[in-house]
Amino acid sequence: MRLGATLADLSPGPPIAVAERAKRLAGAGFESLWTPQIIGRGFFVPDPFVTLAVAATATGGVELGTATVQVPLHHPADLAHRVRSLMPVCGDRLTLGVSPGSTDLDYALLDRDYAARFRTFRENLPLLRDLLGDERPPLLLGSWGANVERAAREFDGWLASAYRRTPDQIIAAHERFRAAGGGRAIVCAVPVPDSGDLGPTGEVLRRYADAGFDDAVVLIGPDGPDPARVRALL
Repeated sequence: MRLGATLADLSPGPPIAVAERAKRLAGAGFESLWTPQIIGRGFFVPDPFVTLAVAATATGGVELGTATVQVPLHHPADLAHRVRSLMPVCGDRLTLGVSPGSTDLDYALLDRDYAARFRTFRENLPLLRDLLGDERPPLLLGSWGANVERAAREFDGWLASAYRRTPDQIIAAHERFRAAGGGRAIVCAVPVPDSGDLGPTGEVLRRYADAGFDDAVVLIGPDGPDPARVRALL
Protein backbone atom coordinates (compact mmCIF):
# COMPACT_ATOMS: atom_id res chain seq x y z
CA MET A 1 0.00 0.00 0.00
CA ARG A 2 1.33 3.43 -0.92
CA LEU A 3 1.24 6.21 1.65
CA GLY A 4 0.23 9.77 0.86
CA ALA A 5 -0.45 12.90 2.90
CA THR A 6 -3.06 15.63 2.99
CA LEU A 7 -1.49 18.88 1.87
CA ALA A 8 -4.04 21.22 3.47
CA ASP A 9 -4.76 21.82 7.15
CA LEU A 10 -8.36 21.00 8.02
CA SER A 11 -8.53 23.13 11.16
CA PRO A 12 -8.53 26.82 12.11
CA GLY A 13 -5.19 28.54 11.87
CA PRO A 14 -3.03 30.71 9.63
CA PRO A 15 -2.61 29.73 5.97
CA ILE A 16 0.12 27.19 5.36
CA ALA A 17 3.17 27.79 3.19
CA VAL A 18 2.11 25.36 0.48
CA ALA A 19 5.44 25.03 -1.33
CA GLU A 20 7.36 24.46 1.90
CA ARG A 21 4.86 21.89 3.18
CA ALA A 22 4.78 20.05 -0.14
CA LYS A 23 8.58 19.83 -0.19
CA ARG A 24 8.67 18.60 3.40
CA LEU A 25 6.08 15.88 2.83
CA ALA A 26 7.64 14.73 -0.43
CA GLY A 27 11.07 14.77 1.19
CA ALA A 28 9.77 12.55 3.99
CA GLY A 29 8.88 9.92 1.41
CA PHE A 30 5.12 10.38 0.93
CA GLU A 31 4.17 9.20 -2.54
CA SER A 32 1.14 11.42 -3.09
CA LEU A 33 -0.23 14.78 -1.89
CA TRP A 34 -3.96 15.53 -1.73
CA THR A 35 -6.11 18.54 -0.99
CA PRO A 36 -9.89 18.98 -0.61
CA GLN A 37 -12.30 21.70 -1.67
CA ILE A 38 -13.65 23.32 1.50
CA ILE A 39 -15.21 26.77 1.39
CA GLY A 40 -17.71 27.55 4.12
CA ARG A 41 -16.84 25.61 7.27
CA GLY A 42 -15.42 28.35 9.46
CA PHE A 43 -11.74 27.96 8.62
CA PHE A 44 -9.69 28.72 5.53
CA VAL A 45 -8.55 25.99 3.14
CA PRO A 46 -6.81 27.26 -0.01
CA ASP A 47 -8.33 26.62 -3.43
CA PRO A 48 -7.33 23.09 -4.49
CA PHE A 49 -6.28 24.07 -8.01
CA VAL A 50 -3.98 26.85 -6.82
CA THR A 51 -2.61 24.57 -4.10
CA LEU A 52 -1.79 21.75 -6.49
CA ALA A 53 -0.22 24.11 -9.02
CA VAL A 54 2.14 25.37 -6.31
CA ALA A 55 2.87 21.82 -5.13
CA ALA A 56 3.60 20.74 -8.70
CA THR A 57 6.25 23.41 -9.12
CA ALA A 58 7.77 22.67 -5.70
CA THR A 59 8.04 18.88 -6.05
CA GLY A 60 8.85 16.21 -8.58
CA GLY A 61 7.58 12.67 -8.91
CA VAL A 62 4.81 12.65 -6.30
CA GLU A 63 1.20 12.23 -7.35
CA LEU A 64 -1.04 15.29 -6.86
CA GLY A 65 -4.76 14.90 -6.29
CA THR A 66 -8.02 16.51 -5.25
CA ALA A 67 -9.89 14.73 -2.48
CA THR A 68 -12.33 15.96 -3.46
CA VAL A 69 -13.71 18.63 -5.81
CA GLN A 70 -17.43 19.12 -5.20
CA VAL A 71 -18.75 18.99 -8.75
CA PRO A 72 -22.21 20.54 -8.13
CA LEU A 73 -20.60 23.75 -6.85
CA HIS A 74 -19.25 24.47 -10.35
CA HIS A 75 -20.55 24.98 -13.85
CA PRO A 76 -19.09 22.06 -15.83
CA ALA A 77 -17.39 24.39 -18.33
CA ASP A 78 -15.75 26.42 -15.59
CA LEU A 79 -14.58 23.31 -13.76
CA ALA A 80 -13.22 21.77 -16.96
CA HIS A 81 -11.37 25.01 -17.72
CA ARG A 82 -9.72 24.96 -14.29
CA VAL A 83 -8.75 21.30 -14.54
CA ARG A 84 -7.36 21.68 -18.06
CA SER A 85 -5.37 24.70 -16.89
CA LEU A 86 -3.84 22.57 -14.15
CA MET A 87 -3.08 19.54 -16.33
CA PRO A 88 0.02 20.91 -18.09
CA VAL A 89 1.39 22.15 -14.75
CA CYS A 90 1.06 18.75 -13.07
CA GLY A 91 1.52 16.56 -16.12
CA ASP A 92 0.70 12.91 -15.57
CA ARG A 93 0.93 13.36 -11.80
CA LEU A 94 -2.60 14.77 -11.55
CA THR A 95 -5.53 12.71 -10.25
CA LEU A 96 -8.99 14.23 -9.99
CA GLY A 97 -11.11 13.09 -7.08
CA VAL A 98 -14.71 14.27 -7.46
CA SER A 99 -17.79 14.07 -5.25
CA PRO A 100 -21.35 15.34 -4.82
CA GLY A 101 -20.25 17.00 -1.57
CA SER A 102 -21.14 16.15 2.00
CA THR A 103 -21.57 19.42 3.92
CA ASP A 104 -24.40 21.91 3.49
CA LEU A 105 -22.27 24.86 4.66
CA ASP A 106 -20.30 24.97 1.40
CA TYR A 107 -23.54 24.94 -0.57
CA ALA A 108 -25.18 27.63 1.54
CA LEU A 109 -22.24 29.99 1.11
CA LEU A 110 -22.41 29.68 -2.69
CA ASP A 111 -26.23 29.69 -2.77
CA ARG A 112 -26.40 26.18 -4.26
CA ASP A 113 -29.10 23.56 -3.68
CA TYR A 114 -27.65 21.04 -1.26
CA ALA A 115 -30.69 18.75 -1.44
CA ALA A 116 -30.22 18.42 -5.22
CA ARG A 117 -26.50 17.69 -5.09
CA PHE A 118 -26.71 14.05 -6.18
CA ARG A 119 -28.96 14.88 -9.14
CA THR A 120 -26.74 17.79 -10.13
CA PHE A 121 -23.68 15.57 -9.86
CA ARG A 122 -25.23 12.96 -12.16
CA GLU A 123 -26.20 15.64 -14.69
CA ASN A 124 -22.92 17.57 -14.69
CA LEU A 125 -20.42 14.73 -14.67
CA PRO A 126 -20.98 13.56 -18.28
CA LEU A 127 -20.53 17.16 -19.46
CA LEU A 128 -17.32 17.44 -17.45
CA ARG A 129 -15.98 14.21 -18.94
CA ASP A 130 -16.74 15.42 -22.47
CA LEU A 131 -15.12 18.81 -21.89
CA LEU A 132 -11.98 17.26 -20.44
CA GLY A 133 -11.60 14.92 -23.41
CA ASP A 134 -9.74 11.66 -23.76
CA GLU A 135 -6.53 12.99 -22.21
CA ARG A 136 -8.16 13.77 -18.88
CA PRO A 137 -6.57 12.73 -15.58
CA PRO A 138 -7.93 9.66 -13.76
CA LEU A 139 -11.34 10.32 -12.20
CA LEU A 140 -11.98 8.89 -8.74
CA LEU A 141 -15.32 9.10 -6.95
CA GLY A 142 -15.47 10.08 -3.31
CA SER A 143 -18.84 9.02 -1.94
CA TRP A 144 -20.67 6.43 0.18
CA GLY A 145 -23.80 4.28 0.07
CA ALA A 146 -24.76 2.97 -3.36
CA ASN A 147 -22.11 5.22 -4.89
CA VAL A 148 -19.41 2.80 -3.69
CA GLU A 149 -20.56 0.35 -6.36
CA ARG A 150 -20.92 3.19 -8.85
CA ALA A 151 -17.28 4.11 -8.23
CA ALA A 152 -16.38 0.53 -9.16
CA ARG A 153 -18.43 0.51 -12.35
CA GLU A 154 -18.04 4.03 -13.75
CA PHE A 155 -14.84 5.57 -12.35
CA ASP A 156 -11.12 4.91 -12.26
CA GLY A 157 -11.28 4.33 -8.52
CA TRP A 158 -12.83 5.19 -5.16
CA LEU A 159 -11.85 7.65 -2.42
CA ALA A 160 -13.02 6.71 1.06
CA SER A 161 -12.85 9.51 3.62
CA ALA A 162 -11.68 8.46 7.07
CA TYR A 163 -12.54 11.88 8.48
CA ARG A 164 -15.96 10.82 9.81
CA ARG A 165 -15.95 7.02 9.32
CA THR A 166 -14.54 4.22 11.40
CA PRO A 167 -12.04 1.69 10.04
CA ASP A 168 -14.71 -1.02 10.32
CA GLN A 169 -17.12 1.01 8.18
CA ILE A 170 -14.42 1.81 5.63
CA ILE A 171 -13.21 -1.78 5.31
CA ALA A 172 -16.79 -3.07 4.93
CA ALA A 173 -17.42 -0.56 2.13
CA HIS A 174 -14.12 -1.56 0.53
CA GLU A 175 -15.31 -5.17 0.38
CA ARG A 176 -18.39 -4.00 -1.54
CA PHE A 177 -16.18 -1.95 -3.87
CA ARG A 178 -14.01 -4.97 -4.69
CA ALA A 179 -17.03 -7.24 -5.09
CA ALA A 180 -18.37 -4.82 -7.71
CA GLY A 181 -15.11 -5.06 -9.67
CA GLY A 182 -13.56 -1.82 -8.47
CA GLY A 183 -10.02 -0.79 -9.34
CA ARG A 184 -7.94 1.62 -7.30
CA ALA A 185 -9.09 2.19 -3.71
CA ILE A 186 -7.75 5.03 -1.56
CA VAL A 187 -8.61 5.80 2.05
CA CYS A 188 -8.10 9.53 2.68
CA ALA A 189 -7.72 11.84 5.65
CA VAL A 190 -6.60 9.13 8.07
CA PRO A 191 -6.19 11.18 11.27
CA VAL A 192 -2.81 11.34 12.97
CA PRO A 193 -2.68 12.49 16.65
CA ASP A 194 -0.78 15.70 17.35
CA SER A 195 1.27 14.07 20.08
CA GLY A 196 1.74 10.82 21.92
CA ASP A 197 1.88 7.26 20.71
CA LEU A 198 1.64 6.71 16.95
CA GLY A 199 1.16 2.99 17.46
CA PRO A 200 -2.64 3.05 17.01
CA THR A 201 -2.25 4.99 13.74
CA GLY A 202 0.21 2.38 12.52
CA GLU A 203 -2.23 -0.38 13.43
CA VAL A 204 -5.03 1.32 11.47
CA LEU A 205 -2.78 1.74 8.43
CA ARG A 206 -1.83 -1.92 8.56
CA ARG A 207 -5.53 -2.85 8.73
CA TYR A 208 -6.15 -0.89 5.54
CA ALA A 209 -3.14 -2.51 3.88
CA ASP A 210 -4.31 -5.99 4.90
CA ALA A 211 -7.81 -5.19 3.61
CA GLY A 212 -6.36 -4.50 0.16
CA PHE A 213 -6.41 -0.72 -0.15
CA ASP A 214 -4.00 0.57 -2.78
CA ASP A 215 -3.27 3.85 -0.96
CA ALA A 216 -3.78 5.51 2.41
CA VAL A 217 -3.55 9.28 2.84
CA VAL A 218 -2.78 10.56 6.33
CA LEU A 219 -3.90 13.87 7.81
CA ILE A 220 -1.13 15.47 9.88
CA GLY A 221 -2.13 18.65 11.72
CA PRO A 222 0.03 21.80 11.94
CA ASP A 223 1.12 20.76 15.45
CA GLY A 224 1.44 17.11 14.54
CA PRO A 225 4.47 14.82 14.58
CA ASP A 226 7.37 15.00 12.18
CA PRO A 227 6.17 13.66 8.80
CA ALA A 228 9.14 11.31 8.66
CA ARG A 229 7.91 9.58 11.85
CA VAL A 230 4.49 9.10 10.30
CA ARG A 231 5.95 7.85 7.02
CA ALA A 232 7.97 5.28 8.96
CA LEU A 233 4.76 3.70 10.28
CA LEU A 234 4.29 1.88 6.99
